[in-house]
Amino acid sequence: MAAVLQAAALLMGFQSGIERFRLRSVLRSSPVPLERALVVRADGRLSAISGVMPRSVRLIPNAVAAKADTTGTSAASKPGHELLLFEALREGLDEEMERDPRVCVMGEDVGHYGGSYKVTRGLASKYGDLRILDTPIAENSFTGMGIGAAMTGLRPVIEGMNMGFLLLAFNQISNNCGMLHYTSGGQFTIPVVIRGPGGVGRQLGAEHSQRLESYFQSIPGLQMVACSTPYNAKGLMKAAIRSENPVVLFEHVLLYNLKERIPDEEYMLCLEEAEMVRPGEHVTILTYSRMRYHVMQAAKTLINKGYDPEVIDIRSLKPFDLHTIGNSVKKTHRVLIVEECMRTGGIGASLRSAIIDNFWDYLDAPVMCLSSQDVPTPYAGTLEEWTVVQPVQIVAAVEQLCR
Repeated sequence: MAAVLQAAALLMGFQSGIERFRLRSVLRSSPVPLERALVVRADGRLSAISGVMPRSVRLIPNAVAAKADTTGTSAASKPGHELLLFEALREGLDEEMERDPRVCVMGEDVGHYGGSYKVTRGLASKYGDLRILDTPIAENSFTGMGIGAAMTGLRPVIEGMNMGFLLLAFNQISNNCGMLHYTSGGQFTIPVVIRGPGGVGRQLGAEHSQRLESYFQSIPGLQMVACSTPYNAKGLMKAAIRSENPVVLFEHVLLYNLKERIPDEEYMLCLEEAEMVRPGEHVTILTYSRMRYHVMQAAKTLINKGYDPEVIDIRSLKPFDLHTIGNSVKKTHRVLIVEECMRTGGIGASLRSAIIDNFWDYLDAPVMCLSSQDVPTPYAGTLEEWTVVQPVQIVAAVEQLCR
């Protein structure tokens, strides 16, 4: 399914720059006719959307697992409206721009092109070119400009076309964004949101498959959250924009076409709370972003084997919600962390340390952590898959923990 999501994003024109050149090359060389693209809904069903996709694209059904519908109620009968994840992000952004004229967006291709993954589509014509500001390809410059705008009273949303590109703005994010409130003696607040796609996609190569959580987590003054569903994507976007702190919102490139029904009424989520995805008794599985779906896929196998895993989407990568996590550890006494971040210095390493420091007396087994391998992400699809945690590894780890 991950191949479907990536192909849909690529072939619907969600890419930009080099990716558009690659798309034109693919289309010119494609020997097969093109038809509509597919999206995966949160309940696991496939549906078509306008766009193009080769008829011969092979579906990989287990790459992103569907969240099971435990209510027995059809999606059409539930209240609210259905949105893809990128549409939920746009709806949250649109609502905040309409509510507060200080909210603005800046980044590459965010204007009339609508963003490389269409998160800002249609907003330029609604709010004008000064509030949806297209920038040159200069991440350090427009990130610094956004931080300066936040210091003077605006509430900028800075989009990195790919999170890996924001490494070019690391000085601005660390020395300015994270520290100016402190170094100014509280005279300045930096209400800025830094967001964009990241994670391992489908053959995007090493430089386009970055997970920057491990880079940013050590910067004082930054908050970090990661969305995994349309519901929490919108809620976290709105909360991040209203926060007085600088917030980094991590989005996964393979989850933009995930569909879910969300409420019609306005809502926001706490930036410091985890989400209980599945209550259980035998082991606590902590995860976030795309790995939530790998964990839920593994959970189906574990349940059939007689295990009862508790699954928590930590969502808040900095600070951790140690209240929710601690209550779960006290109940299950076993912890497995599943992440797509790198093993050395990653989110999992910090989370494991926090659990050992705070809940050591409640543990009946060592805290296990499954992470991506410490190698540049290969371009070859089979090798790429080897570097990222797969559901079968999660099942084996739980079995080992519960012996």
